[in-house]
Amino acid sequence: MPIPDFSDAELWVINSALKERYGHAVEVQLADSELRLYPEDRELTVCPTVYWNERGAGFVLCKVAESRYRCYFFYSVREQFGTGRDDYDDLAECVTTLLRLQADHEQKRAGVTSGKTGRDLG
Repeated sequence: MPIPDFSDAELWVINSALKERYGHAVEVQLADSELRLYPEDRELTVCPTVYWNERGAGFVLCKVAESRYRCYFFYSVREQFGTGRDDYDDLAECVTTLLRLQADHEQKRAGVTSGKTGRDLG
């Protein structure tokens, strides 16, 4: 049984989170991804996917079942990141966790720290 496409309501949740995070509408693209849903699976499953690119990072949010989602962000083939969690059953939590982790990672890549200097820590 195929996984249902993203509904208008699900797309609204994603687009609303993106607009809140970036302060403007972000273009999303609908696609399909082939994923191994469970480590023991030998076959790949076609999953509806939402993709966007913002501030140098690519984002992939896949629907792996009805009301179940998996997400990643990446900068290149060698720099790919998940959230540390396999799947989410709450789309809003999935997308906000993804955005928060990427924002934290973006700060680390830019060398942003707590604002303390060596003198403060010494």
